[in-house]
Amino acid sequence: MKKFFLPLIVIFLSPFLFAQKKDLRLQKKVESLLNEFPDPAGVYVKCLRNGNVISINADTIFPTASMIKIPILTGVLDKLDKNELQYHQELVYKDSLHYAGVDILGSFKQDEKIELSKLIMLMLTMSDNTASLWLQSLAGGGSRINEILDSAGFIHTRVNSRTIGREENRNVYGWGQTTPKEMVSLMEKIYLGEIISKDACSMMLRLLGRNYWDEIANSQIPPEIFVASKGGAVNESRSETLLVMATNGPYIFCVATKNLQDQSWDPGNKGWVFARKLSRLLWNYFEPRYDWKPYLSVDGK
Repeated sequence: MKKFFLPLIVIFLSPFLFAQKKDLRLQKKVESLLNEFPDPAGVYVKCLRNGNVISINADTIFPTASMIKIPILTGVLDKLDKNELQYHQELVYKDSLHYAGVDILGSFKQDEKIELSKLIMLMLTMSDNTASLWLQSLAGGGSRINEILDSAGFIHTRVNSRTIGREENRNVYGWGQTTPKEMVSLMEKIYLGEIISKDACSMMLRLLGRNYWDEIANSQIPPEIFVASKGGAVNESRSETLLVMATNGPYIFCVATKNLQDQSWDPGNKGWVFARKLSRLLWNYFEPRYDWKPYLSVDGK
């Protein structure tokens, strides 16, 4: 019995042992880049062509800021998939929905009408917070969205704001929390059609490809390449998750930061500069023969 025991274990565990491999060459390049960054940061990258990954502080919890709008989107698509909401249904705006800021929806007047589809566009394309909080409510609230995340195997990614029992987490992380690895995993599930339903995932992928805020990590990727993305920014945190449909095969990466010393909002913010540098490094690594010069420098100029 003993001589067969080890081989059987190896056979049983082999899918788990070899499903993902660390890309050591890329890992060193990203580590070198990260050494130049003064604040807490995490990076997770996955090449979907071969399953290779790099991981730096990838299981550390970071604030999502507006990246939480991807989980909110899954909650909305869950309702659409069950026919509890309709994509083009008409909704009525109320002043009580207004969230202070510079949102487009916040300029609406009492009782103006808007389609659900346009609310989703405002949330993802413009990162409109008033639209996002309304959609969070329409999705069943943070608790329902967190149930979906839990059922999909996510243990750290959660909605905190306006969610019973999440008050302490909200004080620490704000609207939502996640890890770089889980954000990449969520985007991968959407790409593979593995959350809610395949049709829902196809819709989510298309919707995530319409990002107005494309002057950070997106700016280092050729305009003819499809990118599904969502960024998040508050004073002390700048983070992004991107699925890049590169010609050599898609890759996904998330860069997350917190406790930033540089809390400026100009294009040269160190968090944004780091995201651009990482995005350029990854593009050049995965597409070394692609003739492309970004219109925007890593310094945002």
